[in-house]
Order: sequence, then structure tokens, then C-alpha cells
Amino acid sequence: MTSLFIKKDLTRLINDASDTNADTHEGPKLKRTLGAFNLTTLGIGAIIGAGIFSLTGAAAANYAGPGIVYSFVIGGILCAFAGLCYSELASMVPVSGSAYAYTYATMGEFIAWIIGWDLVLEYAFGAVTVATSWSGYLISLLSKTLGIQFPDLVYQLTKGPWEMATLPSGVQLSGIWNLPASIICLIMAAILYRGMKESAFVNNLIVIAKMVIICSFIILGWGVIDSSNWVANPAATGLSALVPAYGASTRGGVEFMSFGWPGVLTGAGVVFFAYIGFDAVSTAAQEAKNPQKDLPIGILSSLVICTVLYILMALVMTGVVPYKELGVPDPVAVGVDRIITLRGWLPIAGKTLSFLVKFGALAGLTSVILVMMMGNTRVLYAMSKDGLLPWFSKVHPTFQTPYIATVLTGIFASLCAGLMPMSLVGELVSIGTLLAFVLVCLGVPILRITNPNAKRPFRTPFHWPVSILGAAACLWVMSGLPSDTWIRLFVWLAIGFVIYFTYSVKNSKLRRQ
Repeated sequence: MTSLFIKKDLTRLINDASDTNADTHEGPKLKRTLGAFNLTTLGIGAIIGAGIFSLTGAAAANYAGPGIVYSFVIGGILCAFAGLCYSELASMVPVSGSAYAYTYATMGEFIAWIIGWDLVLEYAFGAVTVATSWSGYLISLLSKTLGIQFPDLVYQLTKGPWEMATLPSGVQLSGIWNLPASIICLIMAAILYRGMKESAFVNNLIVIAKMVIICSFIILGWGVIDSSNWVANPAATGLSALVPAYGASTRGGVEFMSFGWPGVLTGAGVVFFAYIGFDAVSTAAQEAKNPQKDLPIGILSSLVICTVLYILMALVMTGVVPYKELGVPDPVAVGVDRIITLRGWLPIAGKTLSFLVKFGALAGLTSVILVMMMGNTRVLYAMSKDGLLPWFSKVHPTFQTPYIATVLTGIFASLCAGLMPMSLVGELVSIGTLLAFVLVCLGVPILRITNPNAKRPFRTPFHWPVSILGAAACLWVMSGLPSDTWIRLFVWLAIGFVIYFTYSVKNSKLRRQ
């Protein structure tokens, strides 16, 4: 039983990632091409997507009201705990694999396998979830904003076979295959196959475009905010005025955690999903030019930038639109329409702004798909390098990317995005990420005890309270997820256990050594 928890020596783990200590007989290595700016934009590319374009409205309408601003503040603080822990471990152990690699050095191989298999779930299905949302925004942009008329078959090809496609007339037909979602996954896989430098360049362009559009929305909306929309509870004063009164649930009736400050906390759990992309930065550690310095910068700066943008977006959206009207799939589009009305713009100006915002949403979702798939390929690469999985550690001799992992990830994501409904996989992403966060937070104090003299280019301040609070906060958010999500997680882990005990135990390089 103790052999299940065999640990990888920290010095050896660091040396395995070092260019100077690499075994030249293992073939080509990953190329170090990413600086602090590229790592920051990778984080922003993964964080700003479905959260800012969808979750803000749903959490405001159903739980927190204008108090969604505080939900984002709380969510940002919770993620900051995990981000500080990630920064210490990533600077210490600058290898591909993120939490998988850290866990291998702190808690042993079996726990590392669990978290690695869990990260595969997070990144693969994260890309699938966002690709499905991307398809919906695309058809909305083309049909509603540009007024393009499509035959019924086109709408059926934007939904999987277990979903219903709604025609402009309101008639519903059974879906066939979500073709746009499948295609965007294959395009992102092709970009990743070509090289990390090229992938980072594409991501940088997308991030710049959506940042310009988001900032424009904030600036244009700020001037027409109606502060009365921020008063959810007229009987209250101060901060409590932004929070719906007891019994003010917008879903009908009085429900616990759907009103008052408990609703703000529940909203924090809902919007927590919007922040989880920052851990993708650490998966690119072996492709960073100066990982000890640049990884903490990339993780923490992307988290800070996105938290500020989320708070400003929440203020503008709830300021121009009553929060009860934001419970729709595209709340930002609702906000745009209201800004256009309040400013009295001509229809052509309104259409132009609506197009730009929906284009920004598409851009945001595109970069999330790219970074999620990148994270998945790097975790598979790291696990295969340790012998726990086959094939995935092979690096392309020209492009210096894990090409087998990239191809299979693209095919898997494309098939799942075409067939699976978004509701089936969305919550799996959250629970998988939160489990990774818990283990990363616990890994910091464990390594402080087991390897006190190891070089730490970045040190988590007040590491004991930060680590414990971070782990506890993530467990709290996990406890609020539905029971069927836990069941799906256990099924996924059960599949992983079969692979581990039939293949990984026999082929583990650490065990052989």
C-alpha cells in the first residue's frame, strides 16, 4: 500500500525539466518561447470567456442581485489564495503538468494520478463546454445581428442529437450534430499542433481584441448608469442596499441561499467558475523562458486584471439593466441594447455596437478553447513522461509540440462538442478544478515541512493561513455542487483507477528506477 504513495524527489523533478539535464536520447524537447506577457495573456485568455459573458447575469438574477459585485470580490479573494500557492509551487517546480507535478512531489504517485486524471477532465470538458457556447454565440451573431436567413437544417447542425434546436419562428426541432463546435475544436488543435509560439501569438491577438471591446462596453455603459438599479433592498442602507431582501428570490418563493448575504455567497460559488482558467498558466511552465520569475507574474497578474474587469462589468450591467432582467444566456447583449436605448443612438450605430460585443464574446470563447486544449495536452505530456500513460510524451521534431496529445485532444473535444449537451459537462469542469486547487493549497505547507531548504523564487506570504483558507474555501464551494456532479466525478475517477492499476503501475518510470 505504501508504494502507492511513492514520491518523486523534488530535485530530480526539477532536473527532469531542465534543458541542461535533459536526456538527449528521449528525443526533441518542448521549446521555451513564452515570456511574462505571453503567460499573462494565456491566463486572461482562459479566464475571460463564458464567465463574463454568461455567468454574471445568471448569478445576479438568481442569487445576488446587484450584490454580484461582492460575489466577484469574494470569488477573487478565494482564487487569490489558490493563486499564491500555485505561484510558489510553479516557481519551485517549473515543469509541465501543473498540479499533477506538484502532487507527485508532495503526496505521492497515486494522488498525483488522481489529480492528473482530474485535470484531463477539467481541461478536455472545459474546452467542450466553451465550444458549445461558442456555437450558440456564432449563430446568434449571424442570424440575429446580421439578419442572415438559414434553412432549418443549419439550426439543427448547431445542436447535438440530445438537444432541441429553436428556429427563428419558435418551432423546435431535434438537433443532429453541433458542427460549429466540432470545427472550432479542430481549428484550435491545428494551431496548437503548429507550435506554442504561434498559439501564443493567436491568443495574444484575441485577448487584445476582447479587452478593447470589454473596456469599450464599460466606458460606454458607465455614463448611463442608473444608480436606482443598484438598490435591491430599499429598506436597507449602506452595502446591504445592494443585496436583495429576505424572500426576494427571483426564482419564485423563498429559497435558502437565494436571497440576502447567503445569496451573495452562493453567487460567489457560481462565479468561481469564471476564475479557474489561471491554473492553465502553470501547465506551460516548461515552455516559459524564465519560469521562476515569469510564472508567478503570469498567474497573479492575470488574476488581478480579470478580477478588476469582472467587478467593473458587474457594476455596469446591474447599473444599466435591472438585475432581474439579466437571467438570460447573453446578458451582455441585453446590456448593450439598453446602453444603445439610453444613449438614443441611431439603429446603425446600435447594430455596430451589438456586432462588436458579440464578436468580442466569440473571441473570448475562442481563446478559452485554445488555452483549455493547451492545458490538456501538457498534462497528458507530463503523465506520459512519467510512464503513467502511453504515447502522449512524443514531441514533434519540427514544431516541438506534443503532437500526439494534441491530435487526440482535438479529436476527442471535437466529437464530444458535436454530440454532448453543455449541461452534462459544465459542472464537471468546476468540481475537477476545485479538487486540483485543494491539493495545490495543501502542497505548499507539506513541501515547507518536507523540503524546507529548497529554493523558492516566490514564497507564499503567511503560507499557513493562506493555504488552509484556500483549501477550505475550495471544499466549501465543492460542497454546494449537485450530487449528480459528484457521481459523474466518481465515475470518471473509477475509469482512471482501472487505467492506473492495469497500465500505469507496471510502466511507472519512478517505480522502475
